[in-house]
Amino acid sequence: MRLLGQPMLVYGGDRAALARVLERALARSVPPAIYTEEMFSTTHDAANREAVRCVERANLNLVGIAIRRKEKPWTKSWTS
Repeated sequence: MRLLGQPMLVYGGDRAALARVLERALARSVPPAIYTEEMFSTTHDAANREAVRCVERANLNLVGIAIRRKEKPWTKSWTS
């Protein structure tokens, strides 16, 4: 997954809520930028990517997610 330079929406919540948003984004073909707790203990982008790459999606320690979509935005609620 990639990091976004200019997100349109930054969503925060507990791990379960962030996991739901991640799954919904992927189901709708909206590329998310994910932020895990481990990323904040690294010193550069390559280490951030490796910290995410080595963990299965279900086990990610999500602390944030950013979503950017150029088309007409959200037609349904992402959080319910």
